[in-house]
Amino acid sequence: MAVIHLTTMSPTKLELLAEWLPAQSWYRDGPDAELTKAGGFRLDDPAGEVGIEFMIVTGAAPGAYFVPLTYRGAPLDGAEAALIGTSEHGVLGTRWVYDGVRDPVLVACLTALLRGETAAQAQSESDTPDPSVRVRATDPGDAVPVVHRLLPHHEPTATGTVTAPWQRPDGTRTESVVVSV
Repeated sequence: MAVIHLTTMSPTKLELLAEWLPAQSWYRDGPDAELTKAGGFRLDDPAGEVGIEFMIVTGAAPGAYFVPLTYRGAPLDGAEAALIGTSEHGVLGTRWVYDGVRDPVLVACLTALLRGETAAQAQSESDTPDPSVRVRATDPGDAVPVVHRLLPHHEPTATGTVTAPWQRPDGTRTESVVVSV
């Protein structure tokens, strides 16, 4: 179970993303666009070592960015290209923040979610399932597109979709398929 600490991070996750997102080929906003956290969910690392968050972020462009993140207490060997940045956590100290699609712990936990072996967790409450996140596993024989952004270096061993709610910049709430593998 992940323990959610109500504390500060410096720089914040959004500040780190404001630097990192504009360098991504799929980013549609300008370099100075103000980013807003619009939704998301967490997964628990069974070993309790890696923080796993799926954040939905909006900018000025229509739609939203789905950003899987992992937080670690030490650098992830061989993942220098996936490092978004470091941040000082008010309780845990330095956190290495990674593009989660390149983190094997996130991939394993997402696979467990799609297999029904774990549940999506609330972003700001410890040990609290998020009932607004829906998972639909898919029979391996079904034709499901692989989202290479999500699993660029891994073959999926579970398939399905995850739907999560998020809030548009105008305040309306919507739901979107945020993961489809």
